[in-house]
Amino acid sequence: MAKRYTSYFLGVLLSVAVTLALLQAEAAAPAVYIFGDSTLDVGTNVFIPECTAKADVYFNGIDFPNSVPTGRFSNGLNTADEIVRLLGWKRSPPPFLYLLNDPSTFKQKILRGANFASGGSGILNTTGRRFNKVISMEQQIQQFSTVRSNITNMTGSDAATDRILSKAFFLISIGSNDILEYLLNLTTTKMSIPEFNVTLLSTYENHLKTLYDLGARTFGILTVPPIGCTPFARAVFTQDGSCFEPAEQFAEAFTVEVAALLKQFSTAVQDIRYSLGNTYLMTTTMMEDMLAFGFRNVAAACCGNGTHQCNQTASFCANRDEYLFWDQFHPSQKASELAALTLFGASESLVAPMNFSQLLGVNVFCLFLSAFFEENESL
Repeated sequence: MAKRYTSYFLGVLLSVAVTLALLQAEAAAPAVYIFGDSTLDVGTNVFIPECTAKADVYFNGIDFPNSVPTGRFSNGLNTADEIVRLLGWKRSPPPFLYLLNDPSTFKQKILRGANFASGGSGILNTTGRRFNKVISMEQQIQQFSTVRSNITNMTGSDAATDRILSKAFFLISIGSNDILEYLLNLTTTKMSIPEFNVTLLSTYENHLKTLYDLGARTFGILTVPPIGCTPFARAVFTQDGSCFEPAEQFAEAFTVEVAALLKQFSTAVQDIRYSLGNTYLMTTTMMEDMLAFGFRNVAAACCGNGTHQCNQTASFCANRDEYLFWDQFHPSQKASELAALTLFGASESLVAPMNFSQLLGVNVFCLFLSAFFEENESL
């Protein structure tokens, strides 16, 4: 009897929490626009015939509804999905290239958001050429410019469009591929490390300024994770399977430099608000205390073991939630979920100057309560 009443009470509590979260999310982020690389790509590259960086084959998507590979570099949901879910959305905004396929609903759907992220892309236009064709950050912003133009056509004025976009959330995760490709080509590149750093940061700053000029005001930005500790880096750069230190130094420095860039930018324009997620520190914390986060393997990949691409012929683990990495580069669905919860609930040491819940006005208690119930559906 007591258990039945407990279950009933918890069910009511969950309903109230979800309702509150949905109401707050509706007010805080009526639209979400997503830019970046494979960490946030929900299928963009599937619509690029020439691109070789795709995740549209099994085992990818094995934990997605109906076990369908969707172009996400994950066993299920990726980081973009998990972040948007915590805003109360049922699913992520679809790829911009997907929305283009249905002109009849294009204008209606872009008011709710779009995903421009492309696996293999980077801050620099030259990044990703080894995959034949990807959508660079500059091209992603050009696509968003098209979205803005369409919104202006609907509203009839730039001022009305600015008001709409000022309430939207702009999520960005980019830079890993730029650094990784530079290190892979270190023996042949003509650009020194200081020159590369200056070029990378100045180009990133220009991208952010362009988005600002197009109406973006609220940014959630993820830094570069410890790419030297990915299964790919351990296999390619080191003999003993340890983390590749030069890549780690690059990633850690990039976090510091982007933090300084954003601080200076926000001082100059004053009407932007942002949260910078230190994914380097978030991930290394999970690696150093893996059991506390439910992981048993933080070095190898669940699919492909880090030495091969993830596909239907790759080696494959059954205990996917115990792996930090799904494939050679990308987090598992479980790791993405933990990262999203951290972005919304962590202190300034991990997300500065405020976390995502503070930035977007979402009740963090509701978020964690909802997450608790999803993990304990048998209650």
